[in-house]
Amino acid sequence: MSRTVSSWILSSARNSVILQGKGRLYSICIPNKNKLRWKLVFSKTPLYPAGSCSLDNAFSLKKAFRHTSTEEEHFSFQLSPSQINDILRAGELSHKTLSLNGKNASSVLRFESNQLASNTPIEDRRSAATCLQTRGMMFGVFDGHAGSACAQAVSERLLHYIAVSLMSRQTLEEIELAVECMKPVLPILQWHKHPNDVEYREITSQYFENLRVYWQHLLDLDSEPGFSLEEALICAFKRLDSDISLEVQAPQENELMRNIALQVAFSGATACVAHIDGVHLHVANTGDCRAILGVHEEDGTWSTVPLTRDHNAFDEFEIRRLKREHPRSEEKTLFVNDRLLGILMPSRAFGDVQLKWSKELQHSVLENSCDVEALNIYQYVPPNYHTPPYLTAEPEVTYHKLRSKDKFLVIASDGLWEMLSNEKVVQLVAGHLTELNMQKPQLAFEKPVNLGYMHSLLLQRKNRGIASLDQNIATHLIRHAVGSNEYGEVDQEKLAAMLTLPEDLARMYRDDITVTVVYFNSETIENYYRNN
Repeated sequence: MSRTVSSWILSSARNSVILQGKGRLYSICIPNKNKLRWKLVFSKTPLYPAGSCSLDNAFSLKKAFRHTSTEEEHFSFQLSPSQINDILRAGELSHKTLSLNGKNASSVLRFESNQLASNTPIEDRRSAATCLQTRGMMFGVFDGHAGSACAQAVSERLLHYIAVSLMSRQTLEEIELAVECMKPVLPILQWHKHPNDVEYREITSQYFENLRVYWQHLLDLDSEPGFSLEEALICAFKRLDSDISLEVQAPQENELMRNIALQVAFSGATACVAHIDGVHLHVANTGDCRAILGVHEEDGTWSTVPLTRDHNAFDEFEIRRLKREHPRSEEKTLFVNDRLLGILMPSRAFGDVQLKWSKELQHSVLENSCDVEALNIYQYVPPNYHTPPYLTAEPEVTYHKLRSKDKFLVIASDGLWEMLSNEKVVQLVAGHLTELNMQKPQLAFEKPVNLGYMHSLLLQRKNRGIASLDQNIATHLIRHAVGSNEYGEVDQEKLAAMLTLPEDLARMYRDDITVTVVYFNSETIENYYRNN
């Protein structure tokens, strides 16, 4: 990015008219091949209640280099390479699956994840956990809108709902008995979290109680719950969304819990969750996050297998589904300006009760609440709102049986896919894998190993340039998404400019980006087919 373009970015922002106020709609300017086009987007308002946790501290390093307004007099896009790396790597998370008896029994070898904020605070969330009472691992990416509250709640709760849906009656009975007798409850998940991942600690007890009501409901069924994995995923998604809706209608113990429930219900989140158990991969998707597989073909080439569809106005299946669910008289008003009722880009999401409830229920809940305007919640009924619900959290579930040539899974929010195609992402991950393998020194240790020999190995590693490469593949993808030029190469000046854009301008050029890459253990997968 030249200095002329950097100056153009700043001047275009200062001269732009941004529509603000109580509505949930405002305009943003999006650059597209040197042309400007204006889009109507759903309001992205921070929704953290007073006294609750936020991500400001989690991304304080990034904000230290970031301007707060385009009105600042001394405005610079300059960042050193080390500052760029500090910003890009602040949210890195990686985890390697533990070996059993020297052998890795899991089909998941390791995963790497990262986030880069555009909104302040970031509205994306992510989750990763190992199931302790059932089998498998789960990975989720959640893209919030109209604030981060709904994405925060879903990221904390959804994997628990899925795990409970998969439990046997005996396990559910054991957990229920432990709660009744006030004994320690069997752990359900082992979380793999970043140190700065936040939680709604003030409302954790209520979340647990509602999860308990869910497993009690499963125990009340006449027969063994016995969900298939697809059924468990669908049931968990729908049940959590129902609980989010009911919690805001129920009396709350205190004002803080009431405020959190309001913010969760009146904001929204899309979600993409993968469940991996041996060679069995299930992906449940609600909205426009995306999951793809990277496949290493026998001829050495790489191919892409999409595992999700974007649920929005550009998907013919979604258009037909909504037309089936609503009267023919509404066909022309279901999507306006490529948005659901002219408001929301995704056509499936958690929360967003203003697109699910009747007008009367919305009015009743908001009228009986405290100062909802202080929470940035406003009653807005879109035109042609006749037959709600228009929005669903029901996921579309895809099953894929892993093969030894399936090397990795990428799950990311739409902030990545707006910048990079499926094929480009696979190409970048495959290239990163190849480069890392080439740069690994041969560890054929001479015996006895001495300090001089170890020093020479370290020098080999340094000379091969491994220190300059992003070790975390999610960081590598984000670097290319934000900083690539028209030739697909990372432009350091463009990267610096995009990372220092002020808060009132950054969202015009990029969205929050969250990426999780899961690497598969080909040997474990091959053993499965060999033994079966």
